[in-house]
Amino acid sequence: MRACNVARRAALATLVAASLAAAFPALAQDPRLSEAHGAGMAWLVLADADDVAGTYDSAAKRFRDAITQAQWASALHAARSQFGRNLRRTIVSVQPSAGTAAVPGEFVVMIFRAEFEKRPDAVETLTLERDADGKWRVVGYLMR
Repeated sequence: MRACNVARRAALATLVAASLAAAFPALAQDPRLSEAHGAGMAWLVLADADDVAGTYDSAAKRFRDAITQAQWASALHAARSQFGRNLRRTIVSVQPSAGTAAVPGEFVVMIFRAEFEKRPDAVETLTLERDADGKWRVVGYLMR
């Protein structure tokens, strides 16, 4: 009986490890995704700290061209007041996305399961764009 439990645990551990490896292989293999992931996580730290200027200044040019800092402050505060403080987030996916003829560029979309004080089952979507200087910067943020 004990050997059977050990075998089951070993099989379960192998299955979990294989599932994790299958879920995020691109991150380990594609340095672009790793760079974008790091930039996205750094931006979320600023957003979680309610650092409007920091999130705005570090966002992509396309983001800053589309919205003023005052508009961004209003939008971020409105969203965060509905959701409350972030308690934790878990990355679900990090995927490259090609631009289109209408919106050219190189993008990465990051999706998170998130728990906020007022919304324990939220989803955050962060879209990053490789800016002209080659750095990944946030171009879109959606909380739902």
